[in-house]
Amino acid sequence: MAVIAPRAVFVIRETDYEALLARHATRGQARFFLESRGQNLAEVEARHARFHAVLAQARAAVPGEWRQALARRGDLDRFLFAPEDVVVTVGQDGLVANVAKYLRDQPVLGVNPAPDLYDGALARLAVERLGALLPASAAG
Repeated sequence: MAVIAPRAVFVIRETDYEALLARHATRGQARFFLESRGQNLAEVEARHARFHAVLAQARAAVPGEWRQALARRGDLDRFLFAPEDVVVTVGQDGLVANVAKYLRDQPVLGVNPAPDLYDGALARLAVERLGALLPASAAG
């Protein structure tokens, strides 16, 4: 009988930069919107880049024989989680709580992409620890 390899399901939400682009359509309009409120687009872009760097590092930590999936918070009500999944949230604490209501017995690991911005009560893991924790989580 074949054993199904675990699947690492990465759950994310849109970054502030992605939300700005969705709302204002262009980078220039987003910059104008922020500057009219005394904010800086460069800071938002830097947080966006850092988030995606952490996500890439987290995905690279998954063992080679595992499968991977990416789910956005807005799609959780339609995403089919399997019993062998290990769920990895990359984002704020609320994302951990949000995804938990769609799970049955799957473990959840919360990676904090910006410890200087988010307290990390639920999403407290540093991405560097993920490689060791994934196999342990799948083993139970």
